[in-house]
Amino acid sequence: MRLPSLDSRLDSRVFSHNCAFLYGQYKKYRSTLNRCFSLGYGSIMQKYLSAPIIWFMKPFLMLGLFEFLKIKPPTRPIRVQRIPLAACGMALLLACAGAPSAVAAPPTFTVGWSVYAGWNPYFYMAKSGILKRWADKYGVVIKVQRFDYAASLDAFVGKNIDACTMTNMEALDMPAAAGVDSTVVIVGDYSNGNDAVLARNNLTLAQLPGKPILLVQKTVSEYLLERAMVLNGLDNQLPRLKLLNTSDSDIVGAFLGDKSNQVAVTWKPLVSEIVDQDHGVKSLFDSSHIPEEILDLLVVRTDVLKRPDGSGIKFAKAIAGAWYETVAQIAAANAQAISGSAAASGDSVASYKEQLRTTYLYSSASAAAQFAQSGDLKQKMELVRQFCFRHALLGQNIQSVDDVAILYPDGGIQGKKDRVRLRVDAAYMQLAAQGKL
Repeated sequence: MRLPSLDSRLDSRVFSHNCAFLYGQYKKYRSTLNRCFSLGYGSIMQKYLSAPIIWFMKPFLMLGLFEFLKIKPPTRPIRVQRIPLAACGMALLLACAGAPSAVAAPPTFTVGWSVYAGWNPYFYMAKSGILKRWADKYGVVIKVQRFDYAASLDAFVGKNIDACTMTNMEALDMPAAAGVDSTVVIVGDYSNGNDAVLARNNLTLAQLPGKPILLVQKTVSEYLLERAMVLNGLDNQLPRLKLLNTSDSDIVGAFLGDKSNQVAVTWKPLVSEIVDQDHGVKSLFDSSHIPEEILDLLVVRTDVLKRPDGSGIKFAKAIAGAWYETVAQIAAANAQAISGSAAASGDSVASYKEQLRTTYLYSSASAAAQFAQSGDLKQKMELVRQFCFRHALLGQNIQSVDDVAILYPDGGIQGKKDRVRLRVDAAYMQLAAQGKL
């Protein structure tokens, strides 16, 4: 179809006539246009174009509809009063706004966490609004969900959540061993006394074989117990240890409620609860004897990070930014940050501060990034992966420790190159350190 064109002098009467005609025809065929848009053009265009571009193109789609319906404007301008240019613009605007476009909801991500001094800050960052502010900055929605520890790992492996707090050992023997390619994006802390082997009745490590030992099996509690035995020359007694799998939510009640249970291996605040309520319980060994071996991480599924729309990377940047803002407050002894993190586990501020004293928190993003890129991390992970292989924690039909490989930031790989299942990515920690988030 041919509409009267604007000449070089921008004839206001012709332009006014065109606008009036356009708006009049829009009102007449509005329902038809909207239906065509919603069923035809809209579904296709919304997939490839942003909402503003679609709004801009609606008038042209309408003109195409007029051509199809053989609707033609009068050959001469209709008789109109002077129409201000603003009114003409308004007519076009009304035409553009006729059929509201669906705006896609922002991508949503869920982070699973469990009670632990180094992970409680996730609860505070969500409650305080810090997490939302960072998520809004990157156009995503981030939810945090509390689990028992073992349940959080199951949810992550089952792909019911996108990211999860876990130790370096569980990152290797749970998602990685299950074939779920995973990436470490934050090295949060290491246990510097938070994990402990507890015993009553003045038992010693040498007396543990044959005694029931309560712990969450296939976790760092089992790793800690073995390291305690090995470092004290008792590795030949390892086959005689009697392990009773007990969830972290049950272990305090099971140990304190039954005096026949003489040994438990767990972490703070559960360690503190037990020791405070039974002064006859003593620590035989704790994680301060194996620094940097029990690391507390935030792990994201690699397929989430690699989403084609880039939302996974935005999520990682947002959570890293929120994390380092939060731990900076904790390191500065911010009262609100401390009390808010303590509330995550129902602890008093005094109790939570005591837990922090045995947690080496990487409050500096540069320190975390430096460790993630160091040879020290590889040495510690070598101990962990060998433990996992000895205990058949790397999955069924695994013939070699190298069948579940780890990729490091420098490109180095522990294991077979074609079997990488766990990746350490220092990029987000580096961006935080450089103030580029």
